[in-house]
Amino acid sequence: MTSFSEEFNLADYFLFDRISEGLGHDIALRYGDTAWTYAEVCARTEQLAGALQQIGVRPEERVLIVLPDTPPFVWSIFATLKIGAVLTMGNPEAPTADLAYLVEYTRASVVITLPRVRDALADVLRDSPFVREVLLVPDVPTGGDCEGTAVGEGRALSTAMAEAPPPHTFRTKRDDVAIWLFTSGSTGKSKAAVHTHRDFAFNTEVYAKGTVGYRKGDVSVSVPRLYFGYATGTNLFFPFAVGATTCLFSERPTPEALVAAMLRHRPTVVTNVPTMLGKLLDHDEALRARGEPGLDLSCVRFSLSAGEALPETLLNRWLARFGGEVYDGIGSAEMFHIYATNRPGDVRPGSLGKVVQGYEIKILPREAEGPGAPALPPDEVGVLWVKGDSVALCYHEDRDKSWKTFHGHWCCTGDLFRIDAAGYLWFVGRADELLKVSGLWVSPLEVEECLLQHPDVALAAVVGAHDEGLLKPKAFVSLRPGVQREGVEARLQAHVKERLTKHKYPRWIEVVDDLPKNDRGKVDKKLLKARGLT
Repeated sequence: MTSFSEEFNLADYFLFDRISEGLGHDIALRYGDTAWTYAEVCARTEQLAGALQQIGVRPEERVLIVLPDTPPFVWSIFATLKIGAVLTMGNPEAPTADLAYLVEYTRASVVITLPRVRDALADVLRDSPFVREVLLVPDVPTGGDCEGTAVGEGRALSTAMAEAPPPHTFRTKRDDVAIWLFTSGSTGKSKAAVHTHRDFAFNTEVYAKGTVGYRKGDVSVSVPRLYFGYATGTNLFFPFAVGATTCLFSERPTPEALVAAMLRHRPTVVTNVPTMLGKLLDHDEALRARGEPGLDLSCVRFSLSAGEALPETLLNRWLARFGGEVYDGIGSAEMFHIYATNRPGDVRPGSLGKVVQGYEIKILPREAEGPGAPALPPDEVGVLWVKGDSVALCYHEDRDKSWKTFHGHWCCTGDLFRIDAAGYLWFVGRADELLKVSGLWVSPLEVEECLLQHPDVALAAVVGAHDEGLLKPKAFVSLRPGVQREGVEARLQAHVKERLTKHKYPRWIEVVDDLPKNDRGKVDKKLLKARGLT
């Protein structure tokens, strides 16, 4: 059984314990051509912890970090945890209204951000009765001087650190609140899943170390950004927990930016999402079509995929071109991280693998109101429930939603799954995304997978649209390089009709250059509808 002492702090577990293990001179962090050792990250964390305490941040108060993936983000995370404050994070590229909501919702006492974000939020920051100070980090490209003095209205983070006294010790408990992880907000405003210190350590032990096998010597790079709990784990917490090296780049994660980071750092572990796997394949294909060398991913020991379903067709394309292993899994803000996954020596394409040891899962009827309901037989579709020691306490300021989701040790995910007789999980879709067409249920995921099997299609998303008051499937597709748009709708409709029952075929197919993504890297179906495309 995985357990932790009563007195426990995540900054020690992920960072300061590496010093006592003799790893102080090992490289913890790379950004461009600059590197920081574990001892150097610890020193900066101590400085910032002292600065936050000097400002007056008290245990359990929130610190809001709105930064790109730069090294100051790292010591901002660990300094917040070190002093017993609560870590909250946001996307610096999010709309101003969304960031203003975070400032108000978190009631943060300190905001650490870029000058341009501070300027955009000037009114809400000025009017907040909670924000004591805004600390500014330079907005620089990868490899720039991220520790320089930021210019803007507010105090530079570097100045605050230089002027700070040593921090005084605050001893946290394993069940003190440590981090708020935000949901993707697919059905409304993002809500914070409230987590304690032990939650993150538990998942690190059973998933990162015990299942996929992070190890010392690994070098990690991530497509998702650090503010997203998926990447907070895979590209910071997990590598640091084993004395490995985290590599950051601050640009938007395009195929070109990711390839540049991979060429520079030669990672052994890459945190990815299905849409980027597809884009990398297309990028590689375009390079080779021009007579240039394709991508060399031979350094990668394994890739991780999560956030949305990884179609079997896409996985098979990836494996045929690059080999290696891709461990597709499922996690959530409510559980901190991945609780079911494919793993070394046990990859079942199209599935989400098996439950991580230490967690328990059930497939229950959709009408089940609690985890005590009888589980469904193998291969019958129902709602996935998960039990584990990383489950959140609640959603902040939403008791109604908390009561529906959290049932003691159990969490109702709202995802539709089936589990086969061998224990492999198969994703069917979100319960609230199924379409009822001609009186029959249609899973958009099934139609998307069918479209991806056509050689013309790079990416696909299916939503519901109305035809004279009746709901029908509509598909948005982006095409692979060199494919002509003429006649593509008829070809793809015929392709789906030949493979699926007739009521499932998309009545409309719209070709787009790219599918919109939310800030977690998932295809943003809510935005497709909101933009009037349906």
